[in-house]
Amino acid sequence: MLVSLVAYLLAAAVIVLLPGPDTLVIVRSIMAGGRRRGVAAVVGIQCGLLVWVTAAALGLAALLKASEIAFDVLRVAGAVYLVWLGVQSWRSRGTDDPSAAPRGGLLGTGFRGGLLSNLLNPKVGVFFVTFLPGFIPHDYPVGATSLLFGALFIALNASYQVPLVLLATKVTALMSRQVVRRRLERITGAVLIGFGIRLATEN
Repeated sequence: MLVSLVAYLLAAAVIVLLPGPDTLVIVRSIMAGGRRRGVAAVVGIQCGLLVWVTAAALGLAALLKASEIAFDVLRVAGAVYLVWLGVQSWRSRGTDDPSAAPRGGLLGTGFRGGLLSNLLNPKVGVFFVTFLPGFIPHDYPVGATSLLFGALFIALNASYQVPLVLLATKVTALMSRQVVRRRLERITGAVLIGFGIRLATEN
Protein backbone atom coordinates (compact mmCIF):
# COMPACT_ATOMS: atom_id res chain seq x y z
CA MET A 1 0.00 0.00 0.00
CA LEU A 2 2.80 2.44 0.88
CA VAL A 3 4.48 1.98 -2.52
CA SER A 4 1.19 2.51 -4.35
CA LEU A 5 0.41 5.56 -2.25
CA VAL A 6 3.79 7.19 -2.90
CA ALA A 7 3.58 6.47 -6.63
CA TYR A 8 0.04 7.86 -6.75
CA LEU A 9 1.01 11.05 -4.90
CA LEU A 10 3.94 11.67 -7.24
CA ALA A 11 1.82 11.13 -10.35
CA ALA A 12 -1.04 13.24 -8.96
CA ALA A 13 1.34 16.07 -8.04
CA VAL A 14 2.67 16.20 -11.58
CA ILE A 15 -0.85 16.29 -13.03
CA VAL A 16 -1.91 19.02 -10.60
CA LEU A 17 1.00 21.19 -11.76
CA LEU A 18 -0.03 20.95 -15.42
CA PRO A 19 -1.66 24.24 -16.53
CA GLY A 20 -5.26 23.59 -17.54
CA PRO A 21 -8.85 24.89 -17.42
CA ASP A 22 -8.77 25.27 -13.64
CA THR A 23 -5.78 27.59 -13.86
CA LEU A 24 -7.56 29.69 -16.45
CA VAL A 25 -10.68 29.94 -14.27
CA ILE A 26 -8.59 31.06 -11.30
CA VAL A 27 -6.67 33.66 -13.29
CA ARG A 28 -9.88 34.94 -14.89
CA SER A 29 -11.50 35.21 -11.46
CA ILE A 30 -8.54 37.15 -10.07
CA MET A 31 -8.68 39.55 -13.01
CA ALA A 32 -12.40 40.05 -12.55
CA GLY A 33 -12.57 40.46 -8.77
CA GLY A 34 -9.18 40.20 -7.13
CA ARG A 35 -7.82 37.58 -4.73
CA ARG A 36 -11.13 37.09 -2.91
CA ARG A 37 -12.86 35.93 -6.06
CA GLY A 38 -9.82 33.84 -6.91
CA VAL A 39 -10.10 32.04 -3.57
CA ALA A 40 -13.81 31.50 -4.23
CA ALA A 41 -12.91 29.91 -7.56
CA VAL A 42 -10.48 27.57 -5.82
CA VAL A 43 -13.20 26.50 -3.36
CA GLY A 44 -15.61 25.91 -6.24
CA ILE A 45 -13.07 23.78 -8.07
CA GLN A 46 -12.47 21.58 -5.03
CA CYS A 47 -16.24 21.14 -4.54
CA GLY A 48 -16.59 20.04 -8.16
CA LEU A 49 -13.73 17.58 -7.75
CA LEU A 50 -15.34 16.20 -4.59
CA VAL A 51 -18.53 15.42 -6.50
CA TRP A 52 -16.61 13.64 -9.25
CA VAL A 53 -14.43 11.73 -6.79
CA THR A 54 -17.47 10.46 -4.88
CA ALA A 55 -19.30 9.45 -8.06
CA ALA A 56 -16.23 7.73 -9.47
CA ALA A 57 -15.50 5.87 -6.23
CA LEU A 58 -19.05 4.52 -5.97
CA GLY A 59 -19.11 3.52 -9.61
CA LEU A 60 -15.69 1.89 -9.50
CA ALA A 61 -16.60 -0.06 -6.38
CA ALA A 62 -19.64 -1.54 -8.08
CA LEU A 63 -17.91 -2.23 -11.40
CA LEU A 64 -14.64 -3.65 -10.15
CA LYS A 65 -16.32 -5.80 -7.52
CA ALA A 66 -18.07 -7.62 -10.34
CA SER A 67 -15.11 -8.11 -12.65
CA GLU A 68 -11.35 -8.47 -12.21
CA ILE A 69 -11.00 -8.02 -15.97
CA ALA A 70 -12.60 -4.59 -15.63
CA PHE A 71 -9.90 -3.67 -13.13
CA ASP A 72 -7.15 -4.58 -15.60
CA VAL A 73 -8.92 -2.75 -18.43
CA LEU A 74 -9.17 0.43 -16.37
CA ARG A 75 -5.57 0.07 -15.23
CA VAL A 76 -4.40 -0.04 -18.86
CA ALA A 77 -6.77 2.81 -19.74
CA GLY A 78 -5.23 4.86 -16.96
CA ALA A 79 -1.76 4.10 -18.30
CA VAL A 80 -2.80 5.18 -21.79
CA TYR A 81 -4.31 8.35 -20.36
CA LEU A 82 -1.07 9.26 -18.56
CA VAL A 83 1.01 8.60 -21.67
CA TRP A 84 -1.40 10.70 -23.72
CA LEU A 85 -1.08 13.59 -21.26
CA GLY A 86 2.68 13.25 -21.42
CA VAL A 87 2.74 13.28 -25.23
CA GLN A 88 0.46 16.33 -25.27
CA SER A 89 2.86 18.09 -22.91
CA TRP A 90 5.82 17.22 -25.12
CA ARG A 91 4.00 18.50 -28.21
CA SER A 92 3.08 21.77 -26.52
CA ARG A 93 5.26 24.70 -27.45
CA GLY A 94 4.44 26.61 -24.29
CA THR A 95 2.70 29.38 -26.22
CA ASP A 96 -0.56 29.49 -24.26
CA ASP A 97 -0.56 32.41 -21.85
CA PRO A 98 -2.85 32.08 -18.80
CA SER A 99 -2.72 35.83 -18.23
CA ALA A 100 -4.37 36.29 -21.61
CA ALA A 101 -7.55 34.55 -20.45
CA PRO A 102 -10.70 36.65 -20.98
CA ARG A 103 -12.28 38.33 -17.99
CA GLY A 104 -15.69 36.83 -18.52
CA GLY A 105 -16.66 33.49 -19.90
CA LEU A 106 -19.73 31.36 -20.31
CA LEU A 107 -19.43 29.78 -16.86
CA GLY A 108 -18.57 32.99 -15.04
CA THR A 109 -15.96 33.51 -12.34
CA GLY A 110 -15.55 32.92 -8.62
CA PHE A 111 -17.16 29.96 -6.88
CA ARG A 112 -19.71 29.34 -9.63
CA GLY A 113 -17.08 29.42 -12.35
CA GLY A 114 -14.83 26.98 -10.49
CA LEU A 115 -17.68 24.62 -9.64
CA LEU A 116 -19.23 24.54 -13.09
CA SER A 117 -15.89 24.25 -14.87
CA ASN A 118 -15.50 20.88 -13.14
CA LEU A 119 -19.07 19.58 -13.00
CA LEU A 120 -19.71 20.30 -16.69
CA ASN A 121 -16.43 18.76 -17.81
CA PRO A 122 -16.86 15.00 -18.33
CA LYS A 123 -13.11 14.64 -18.81
CA VAL A 124 -12.73 15.15 -15.05
CA GLY A 125 -14.94 12.11 -14.38
CA VAL A 126 -13.12 10.07 -17.01
CA PHE A 127 -9.83 11.08 -15.41
CA PHE A 128 -10.76 9.71 -11.99
CA VAL A 129 -12.34 6.54 -13.41
CA THR A 130 -9.23 5.71 -15.44
CA PHE A 131 -6.52 7.14 -13.19
CA LEU A 132 -7.39 5.87 -9.72
CA PRO A 133 -7.72 2.10 -10.40
CA GLY A 134 -4.14 1.81 -11.57
CA PHE A 135 -2.85 2.73 -8.12
CA ILE A 136 -5.26 0.76 -5.93
CA PRO A 137 -3.45 -2.24 -4.44
CA HIS A 138 -5.05 -5.65 -4.82
CA ASP A 139 -7.08 -6.88 -1.86
CA TYR A 140 -7.91 -3.33 -0.77
CA PRO A 141 -11.52 -2.06 -0.80
CA VAL A 142 -11.94 -0.18 -4.09
CA GLY A 143 -14.58 2.30 -2.89
CA ALA A 144 -12.84 3.37 0.31
CA THR A 145 -9.37 3.48 -1.29
CA SER A 146 -10.71 5.51 -4.23
CA LEU A 147 -12.23 8.03 -1.82
CA LEU A 148 -8.95 8.25 0.08
CA PHE A 149 -6.89 8.77 -3.06
CA GLY A 150 -9.46 11.23 -4.38
CA ALA A 151 -9.32 13.24 -1.14
CA LEU A 152 -5.52 13.32 -1.39
CA PHE A 153 -5.77 14.59 -4.97
CA ILE A 154 -8.12 17.38 -3.86
CA ALA A 155 -5.73 18.31 -1.04
CA LEU A 156 -2.80 18.44 -3.49
CA ASN A 157 -4.85 20.49 -5.91
CA ALA A 158 -5.82 23.00 -3.23
CA SER A 159 -2.25 23.22 -1.91
CA TYR A 160 -1.17 24.31 -5.40
CA GLN A 161 -4.06 26.62 -6.25
CA VAL A 162 -4.19 28.61 -3.00
CA PRO A 163 -0.58 29.83 -3.34
CA LEU A 164 -1.37 30.49 -7.02
CA VAL A 165 -4.02 32.96 -5.88
CA LEU A 166 -1.84 34.53 -3.19
CA LEU A 167 1.06 34.96 -5.61
CA ALA A 168 -1.13 35.74 -8.61
CA THR A 169 0.92 38.58 -10.07
CA LYS A 170 4.28 36.78 -9.83
CA VAL A 171 2.91 33.43 -11.00
CA THR A 172 1.11 34.78 -14.05
CA ALA A 173 4.23 36.74 -15.01
CA LEU A 174 6.37 33.61 -14.67
CA MET A 175 3.94 31.39 -16.57
CA SER A 176 3.74 33.94 -19.39
CA ARG A 177 7.40 33.32 -20.18
CA GLN A 178 7.51 30.89 -23.07
CA VAL A 179 10.86 29.35 -22.10
CA VAL A 180 9.63 28.53 -18.58
CA ARG A 181 6.40 27.01 -19.85
CA ARG A 182 8.18 24.95 -22.49
CA ARG A 183 10.61 23.47 -19.98
CA LEU A 184 7.81 22.73 -17.51
CA GLU A 185 5.82 20.96 -20.22
CA ARG A 186 8.84 18.84 -21.22
CA ILE A 187 9.60 17.77 -17.65
CA THR A 188 6.01 16.93 -16.74
CA GLY A 189 5.55 15.14 -20.07
CA ALA A 190 8.51 12.84 -19.40
CA VAL A 191 7.31 12.06 -15.87
CA LEU A 192 3.75 11.30 -17.01
CA ILE A 193 4.94 8.97 -19.76
CA GLY A 194 7.13 7.19 -17.22
CA PHE A 195 4.21 6.64 -14.85
CA GLY A 196 2.03 5.48 -17.73
CA ILE A 197 4.56 2.83 -18.76
CA ARG A 198 4.84 1.70 -15.15
CA LEU A 199 1.09 1.21 -14.84
CA ALA A 200 0.87 -0.65 -18.14
CA THR A 201 3.67 -3.08 -17.35
CA GLU A 202 3.10 -3.86 -13.65
CA ASN A 203 1.46 -7.15 -12.66
